[in-house]
Amino acid sequence: MPTDVLQPTIFLSYAHHDRVKAQRLAAALDRAGYTVWWDGLIEGGAQFDKSIRDALDAADAVVVLWSKHSVESDWVRDEAAQGRDRRRLVPLSLDGSAPPLGFRQYQMIDVSGWRGKAGAPELGAIRRAIASAVGQEPPVPPAAASLISRRGALLTGAGAAVALAGGGALVAWETGLLGPGQAQAASIAVLPFKNLGGDPRQAFVADGMTEEVRSALSRNARLMVLAATSSNTVRDQPLDAQSIARKLGVIYLLEGSVQRAGNIVRVAINLTNGKSGFSEWSQRVDRPLDDIFAFESEVAHMVSNALSVQMATDAPAPGGTRNVAAYEAYVRGKALYNAAKGEDSDREARANFEVAIAADPNFALAHAALSRVLSSIAASSAQASELKPLYTAAVAEAQRAIELAPTQPQGQLALGYAKFAGFLDVRGARPCYDKAYQYGRGDADIVLLYAVYTARTGHFREARDAIDRALALDPLNARTYRAAGAIAYASRRYPEAIARAQRALELNPKLSGANATIGDSLKMLGRLPDARAAYMKEPSAMFRLRGLAVLEHRAANQPAADRALSQLVGEVGDAAMYQQAEVMAQWGKADEAMARLQRAREIGDSGLSLIATDPMLDPIAKDRRFVRFVKDLGFV
Repeated sequence: MPTDVLQPTIFLSYAHHDRVKAQRLAAALDRAGYTVWWDGLIEGGAQFDKSIRDALDAADAVVVLWSKHSVESDWVRDEAAQGRDRRRLVPLSLDGSAPPLGFRQYQMIDVSGWRGKAGAPELGAIRRAIASAVGQEPPVPPAAASLISRRGALLTGAGAAVALAGGGALVAWETGLLGPGQAQAASIAVLPFKNLGGDPRQAFVADGMTEEVRSALSRNARLMVLAATSSNTVRDQPLDAQSIARKLGVIYLLEGSVQRAGNIVRVAINLTNGKSGFSEWSQRVDRPLDDIFAFESEVAHMVSNALSVQMATDAPAPGGTRNVAAYEAYVRGKALYNAAKGEDSDREARANFEVAIAADPNFALAHAALSRVLSSIAASSAQASELKPLYTAAVAEAQRAIELAPTQPQGQLALGYAKFAGFLDVRGARPCYDKAYQYGRGDADIVLLYAVYTARTGHFREARDAIDRALALDPLNARTYRAAGAIAYASRRYPEAIARAQRALELNPKLSGANATIGDSLKMLGRLPDARAAYMKEPSAMFRLRGLAVLEHRAANQPAADRALSQLVGEVGDAAMYQQAEVMAQWGKADEAMARLQRAREIGDSGLSLIATDPMLDPIAKDRRFVRFVKDLGFV
């Protein structure tokens, strides 16, 4: 096929039950001028995994064939995930099957009726989707009636169909269909509002406004609202609206500015179409600071109307305040907590939340935030003697938040987290996590922690669906990829765990825990030198020393293993009691492992939340004492 444009290289992902259809499509794409890789090309004797990995890395686009078989295939999901993460995914439906959660934000092309004809509209639609995914002009003018999946229609905003900037695919959030005649769900990034007051000490007001508007929008199930971490990656970058939308992979951008004068806040807001670069809607209003929560919900309602996406309710989000001092302390605390700079910032955040509650004891969001920071301090920096008091206080604050605002997801999440991490109350935590997920499915933080909980309790299918959703909501957040890696590791999917953790480190090279996940996975795969290198890069002494103690024993270097364990005990102490039990299990010392697990339970070590799915404990998994211990904790 003559062309002036270098045709992309295509990786074809499919389930082997669909091999005949995949081969037919590969042949058609090859005739159209593309270089197509599919596993039928692997030469005899080649390393299968390496060949696939190399082909995925080299491909310009990943064409995935979804079917009732491939949605159940771990291989296909992993290959599709790499295409999605690179924003080079072109999904097709062979039989009308819906893709798994985490892949529904991309519009599928239905090829169930295609019979292999080169001039069929299905093939033209595929070629246009590939061109859009790799940033090329469509090879032919779009057909009058583009082929799209049965599951959705194009988003109509201001009367025009809008394609997803940056991925070339069409947005299909949630079910992909809102109902007959209704608009498709939209994706939007709320960019950091600018502080125009001239006083940098007032920047927290703009940051608080940004976060609460984003939170209010995320309550709308018909919107995909990009999470804060991903949205903030473009802060202060000299990019135009179209470039920002393309980088973030969203259709719309919401920008704003905040200027405070005493108790009055002037807010200017602008909604931009990231495809065209033109403003779709703008508003400027003056409001008293004590009416700010109601105003933030009002903004969400106005934006939804501008997108022709109706919200389920016009009511303000529950749990806010009309007390100016309480609001100021709350948003200061949130800024400190979100900064995640360590123990000092967490304890300062705690103080601000306590000030907010003192100013307004009925401020439910502040109670929920205080609960989360208390649990965070307990998990990351507290001494063993502090654990139970901190978690007890965290439970009390979360319960108060729920009393004040039962449908507020933050309170439900805080209670579930404190019960599970602090008291190993597995059964008691489950209803809280379920309600948090029910009320906060648009909030990436809530979805992420729900995924972690379901993974640690052995519900891996739920965990994978939830973490895919979290990655869709927050695709540039290193913590989300770290959690995805941990979930893959717990489910014994070690290559996937390595890939997820490596992506986390690409986004944040200083992130703790990710190198440990890589080291643990490599150790389980028997790649000891690579595992040692990963452990040595781990900034957390707890995870680094635990990993080295296990690895050196496996490498028959017991003196080095003993030194690592001695350092773990000396530097981290009883706070690493669970990690000491992992070492003993890996060393084949079941009695000592059980003794340390019992001690971990006595001091309230949150590491025990890993016990039901921890590969490090596999050597004692069938020990009757261990089985009974896990059952007593409520995991079975």
